[in-house]
Amino acid sequence: MPGSNPAEGGKKRVAVLISGRGSNMAALMRAAAAPDYPAEIVLVLSNKAGAPGLKIAADAGIPTHVIAHRAFIDRESFDLAMTVKLEQAGAEIVCLAGFMRLLSAAFCRQWQGRLINVHPALLPAFKGLDTHARALAEGVKLHGASVHFVVPEVDDGPIIAQAAVPVLDTDTEASLAARVLAQEHLIYPLALKLVATGAVRIDNGRTWTEGEATDAAGALAAPTVI
Repeated sequence: MPGSNPAEGGKKRVAVLISGRGSNMAALMRAAAAPDYPAEIVLVLSNKAGAPGLKIAADAGIPTHVIAHRAFIDRESFDLAMTVKLEQAGAEIVCLAGFMRLLSAAFCRQWQGRLINVHPALLPAFKGLDTHARALAEGVKLHGASVHFVVPEVDDGPIIAQAAVPVLDTDTEASLAARVLAQEHLIYPLALKLVATGAVRIDNGRTWTEGEATDAAGALAAPTVI
């Protein structure tokens, strides 16, 4: 039931926006298949009819829909068409999973606090595209992925979850991307769970998570500290 409380046995209704293969969408689908997961995917929407992720969703029995962005005169009218479809599906949370379109400020405001994205970098570092190539070029020793609430500014907004991986001397862009993607598939379902259960809140531009571990003794270091 839209608006139901997962803590009372309901599941939040989630729409996933994709433009391509949908690997993070598939990770969310696997998590949502668990009976005790607090969210269900009710729609997968793409701006590209040929997005491979659409077939993955359809084969799993999830409703899919295509809204071609080129059919609209501007970003605002395209985003409005998406909002209409999302509302028709009863979506309460929207997850961006490789959705390669900039969203209008109006759309971000419409879904404020209910719109999340996964980005292949440790934000606020390496916003935008080509994150792995840029990380290698900069010579960083740690790279990773972030899930954040979406705001009008690109790859900005309060961070919900992050995971770091070491950058190896032997890394190529492809090998680093694969290591980061594996972490995206872990933290995106976690972040959606936190949002769906209301365990994460936004205050003064940052997130606070209920029940978060307070032990800060551990650290991920690269190279490994001996």
